[in-house]
Amino acid sequence: MALTNPSPANEALTPLADDARVFRWNDHLSLWFSLGVGLLVMQIGAYLVPAVGTRDAAIAIVLGSCVGAGLLAWTAHIGCRSGLSSAGLMHRTYGSAFARLPVILNIVQLVGWTTFELVVMREGTQAIGQQAFGIAADGPLGLLLTTAIWGAVLLALLSGTMVGLVRRFVSRFGLPLVVVSLLWLTWQFAAQAHAKGLDAFWSRPGDGSMGLFGALDLVIAMPVSWLPLVADYARHGKRGPGGGAFGGTWLGYAIANIWCYGLGVLVVSVAEPGTSLVTALLLAQGGLVALGLILIDELDNAYGDVYSGSVSAHSLRPRWSVRRWGFVIAAICIALALVLPMHSLEPFLLMLSSVFVPLYGVILGRLGTGPDGLRGAQRRVDWSAALIWIAGIAAYHACGAWAPQWGSALPALALTFVLAWLSRRSPAQGGASALAQTRG
Repeated sequence: MALTNPSPANEALTPLADDARVFRWNDHLSLWFSLGVGLLVMQIGAYLVPAVGTRDAAIAIVLGSCVGAGLLAWTAHIGCRSGLSSAGLMHRTYGSAFARLPVILNIVQLVGWTTFELVVMREGTQAIGQQAFGIAADGPLGLLLTTAIWGAVLLALLSGTMVGLVRRFVSRFGLPLVVVSLLWLTWQFAAQAHAKGLDAFWSRPGDGSMGLFGALDLVIAMPVSWLPLVADYARHGKRGPGGGAFGGTWLGYAIANIWCYGLGVLVVSVAEPGTSLVTALLLAQGGLVALGLILIDELDNAYGDVYSGSVSAHSLRPRWSVRRWGFVIAAICIALALVLPMHSLEPFLLMLSSVFVPLYGVILGRLGTGPDGLRGAQRRVDWSAALIWIAGIAAYHACGAWAPQWGSALPALALTFVLAWLSRRSPAQGGASALAQTRG
């Protein structure tokens, strides 16, 4: 019998209708503040010292957070304006055929980061059990149980809707609890720094193993890792007054990134040498409760990765719904968290994230400077965009190998943005590139 059912709509590649857009600026702010908070961010912040001095670390944190959050906000603006998901922006920029490559890479990195988040939550739970109750849960059975608990909660969240989670839980309950936790921990460790001497803390020199631009790269790494996700949420934002996708995203993530990186620096600076970040947090007065709330907030990071990964997977195989893909990806991540040595794979995940700096340099250059890039017929392969992206990846790693003092992220981003902007096509000019137009 011939099948007569129509092909399912590809929700990821179809612009979201205006009546489905419900996020206002406060929803964007709450979501991206919550996603910006995490133990992983604090741990990376702790890597800054003693590699660089406290003052250089502060400069890198503020400047890197503002730049990184600005890139997120710019991409959010494009997603809100177009109604397209991240996969849709890749298709619009690179062509429907070539875009499958970055979409697949994005799914791979999101599976990796979700798995890593589960490992972080598991280890935090084990540390709380050991410190508060004397329960050693680091054996095979404890590993299985703690992973299964967080995995089950993640699956439960996926049974609802992303919009409902953001508006009903994150904005109303999650955000206030996380802010209180961060305020309490900041007060506790700032008091310890004051007791040891603020002048000594502020003037602490680095050991020279990292320069200022290298520290900037490390700070920018976290917001850049969210670039392939932001449009999946921003497309749900209202257009016009009150929408605030740009301002809400920028402000929410910048504050969270600065706060968590700074707290990581503060904790490692006052803790006893050799003390892990989680242990130092637990030893603080009230640290058990504060760490527990931060672990709960870590869930929305894992949820955000899975949701965006499911949207990207749906763009490749629309016969499976976004929700169905979410359950499949979450199950894979839970299984991987049980068997993979995630801490040894973290450098690989950071290296994989490096391909998204030039990827979004091209997207911003093509789609972020005016409405023309979102118009016109879509091609299967945009070779100029693809070649610029590949050149940007090469430039990123070349800078890291031969000029590490200048960093890698900003030079690669600038190069790809400029080349993409100069080579963009304008339908009003008969398809000629901007470079050709400026040359007459």
